[in-house]
Amino acid sequence: MSFLFGNDKIKGTLVLMQKNVLDINSLTDPTKIIDGALDGFGSIFDTLTSFLGRSICLQLISSTKIGLTGEGKLGKEAYLKEAINNLPTLGDKQTAFSIEFEYDSNFGIPGAFKIKNFMSTEFLLVSLTLDDIPNVGTIHFVCNSWVYNAKNYLTDRIFFANNTFLPSETPAPLVYYRQLELKTLRGDGTGERKEWDRVYDYDVYNDLGDPDKGQSYARPVLGGSSSLPYPRRGRTGRKPTATDPNSESRSSSVYIPRDEAFGHLKSSDFLVYGLKSVSQDVIPLIQSVFDTNFTPNEFDSFDDVLDLYEGGIKLPTDILSQISPLPVLSEIFRTDGEQFLKFPTPKVIQVSKSAWMTDDEFGREILAGVNPGLIRSLQEFPPKSKLDSAVYGDHTSTITREHIQLNLDGLTVDEAIQNKKLFLLEHHDTIIPYLRLINSTSTKAYASRTVLFLKSDGTLKPLAIELSLPHPQGDQFGVVSNVYLPAIEGVEATVWLLAKAYVIVNDSCFHQLVSHWLNTHAVVEPFVIATNRQLSVLHPIYKLLHPHYRDTMNINALARSSLVNADGIIEKTFLWGGYAMEISSKVYKDWVFTDQALPADLIKRGIAVADSSSPHGLRLLIEDYPYAVDGLDIWDAIKTWVQDYVSIYFTSDEKIQQDSELQSWWKEVVEVGHGDKKDEPWWPKMQTREELIQVCSIIIWTASALHAAVNFGQYPYGGFILNRPTLSRRLMPEKGTTEYNELATNPQKAYLRTITPKFQTLIDLSVIEILSRHASDEYYLGQRDSAEYWTSDTNAIAAFKKFGKTLAEIEGQLILRNNNESLRNRVGPVSMPYTLLLPSSEEGLTFRGIPNSISI
Repeated sequence: MSFLFGNDKIKGTLVLMQKNVLDINSLTDPTKIIDGALDGFGSIFDTLTSFLGRSICLQLISSTKIGLTGEGKLGKEAYLKEAINNLPTLGDKQTAFSIEFEYDSNFGIPGAFKIKNFMSTEFLLVSLTLDDIPNVGTIHFVCNSWVYNAKNYLTDRIFFANNTFLPSETPAPLVYYRQLELKTLRGDGTGERKEWDRVYDYDVYNDLGDPDKGQSYARPVLGGSSSLPYPRRGRTGRKPTATDPNSESRSSSVYIPRDEAFGHLKSSDFLVYGLKSVSQDVIPLIQSVFDTNFTPNEFDSFDDVLDLYEGGIKLPTDILSQISPLPVLSEIFRTDGEQFLKFPTPKVIQVSKSAWMTDDEFGREILAGVNPGLIRSLQEFPPKSKLDSAVYGDHTSTITREHIQLNLDGLTVDEAIQNKKLFLLEHHDTIIPYLRLINSTSTKAYASRTVLFLKSDGTLKPLAIELSLPHPQGDQFGVVSNVYLPAIEGVEATVWLLAKAYVIVNDSCFHQLVSHWLNTHAVVEPFVIATNRQLSVLHPIYKLLHPHYRDTMNINALARSSLVNADGIIEKTFLWGGYAMEISSKVYKDWVFTDQALPADLIKRGIAVADSSSPHGLRLLIEDYPYAVDGLDIWDAIKTWVQDYVSIYFTSDEKIQQDSELQSWWKEVVEVGHGDKKDEPWWPKMQTREELIQVCSIIIWTASALHAAVNFGQYPYGGFILNRPTLSRRLMPEKGTTEYNELATNPQKAYLRTITPKFQTLIDLSVIEILSRHASDEYYLGQRDSAEYWTSDTNAIAAFKKFGKTLAEIEGQLILRNNNESLRNRVGPVSMPYTLLLPSSEEGLTFRGIPNSISI
């Protein structure tokens, strides 16, 4: 360390990343590709500006000395020494520049700095490091923010050192700047947002439809009403449509705050651009192939489906030149002159091509598949409905004791219920209000209830499946139901396979729209917005939660553009079709924030009971429940980390109550972000450390482990469409019909004519193959960007390292569990170990890994 006296210099290192010509924001807008690649006169101007030494200007702000205006004292302006070549590059290029600040011993200790960009193109400001500060040493500023030309900002860009302060403990010279930054991020709630804006604000889901294209593209507004409640999304301020003033117009790009964009992704990935390409380029091209009858729209046998992975589908050569040759699509869209459309072999059929058909695997995937959080204990028989009987009539299940009695291993039904041996997978109440509408289209479906029995070996055996249709005389008359029982040969075996398929179609829809989209993506976005609006980057809870928000607003905006929008990928390929998002809104009515904690969820579903003598304080009624067993380990690790961290800064409940930013944050989450549920009594009051720990643990669990459990198994399980179909197109054949006779003469063809056809399968596989991948720059639970410098607090860093060590130990334990042959649900008939909650992963399609955030 050197000691400076009087006027001297502080040396600094500024790390920048130039704008990437292939960043996701440019790729989604053709005009930006041209602008970014050429950069024209702007680049010439930028180069000239750099050589003149006037490209980027910085001013230090003191954290210990107050200037004449009562704010932190400002240092003299300093400029980068080296010239900046601002022509865009194709790589994730970071460059370090030296900078010197004039220093006066009366200036005090730098705690923040202002920066001005005089170039025409934005850059990513990665970090600033100041060396040899008298009596301090090195000060780190972790920035990771895009900086546009200074004329685009109403106030100067300000960055703070990596210190952590509660609002009441902020050094006086920095208070003004802390408040100014939050005010800037909140904006004024008016106008259409521009790409360089840094404003986080709320809006309802009024951008799903496109009524100006026609009535069939209109969709109801979700959020802002008691009938169709929904979490809020990020506000863009786009003008309303001409047809409907309540709907927001659509465009090729959707505003999100620039720092929420995917611009930091390495150029070799482009996972999300691959998704955009499938939506905008690949689907129309494949559609054109089907329109010219180059390939039939039906699979004729199970071997035809297997050929997607073993042989591929040859397409016309003129299609090749129209597919963008991005690396992310290289495994799907071959251009080697042989196979063009070929998919990786899904894990579910890598060992056995037929084990997916077994009842054992059907039951196992309810516990260890891609949608493992829906099964619940059956506590009354027969199962009943929660639908309003005045509107929908009697929906009590028609499954009788006689249907299941012989398969209860000698128990009576009452004894099986009492011994917690009966379980229910229910897809009845959710779909019934929309089933008549759904079946008026080309799809044909049932509401379903599946009763399962927990065998002595710990596996689940399906006992009966009830399939129900709306009563032909009207909803008030209830439903018409049929019950199907297991069979292993003859026509009855095919009927049973079809019954399971109808259940799985329902489960696929519920998984995609509720378990995956609503319960992770949609419910987290209000927390992202509120955290940026109300918690300063200096706040400890901001530093705790921020890694778990990375890319969420961006993937959600993309989803509203291509996945869950009117006539989007979900509507094209999933049973719920045009009613998908509306149905998810109905499910949100029953969403309870506190029940998102894994222990609370398991207890609510009757899968576990409180037991202080058991690990994690819970006793699982299904001991070999991979999602719950592994999940509880991860949950406890998260909660312990949060508790350790919170305890560093909040030494009493009074500190929680007196924290103005924290109270504003929580008030806004409840009253605005999730405003349609603001009057619910279950919201924590944010008055105690216990409540803060609970809230933060739920947010982190939801954004990391829960999302991983329901996302990264999509292709390994659902990439084989026979195992997880997304559509059903005809009802169960009735005896005496041609379709019923086909069950005996060609059962495979009968099955394939019922489930997702070839065109929709190709779309499904193209999308979920991308969604199931990890990016190469992913940060996993227990890791974070700027790992050494995200905070200057050594206690917080030590607690985080402890968290990472705990997760590594858990990972070893999970691997050992998968090698325990007595735990039959962990591997199953398909020889597919449950790895979705292993914390770490490599990039690609790995069927494991818990990223910090909902980044895909």
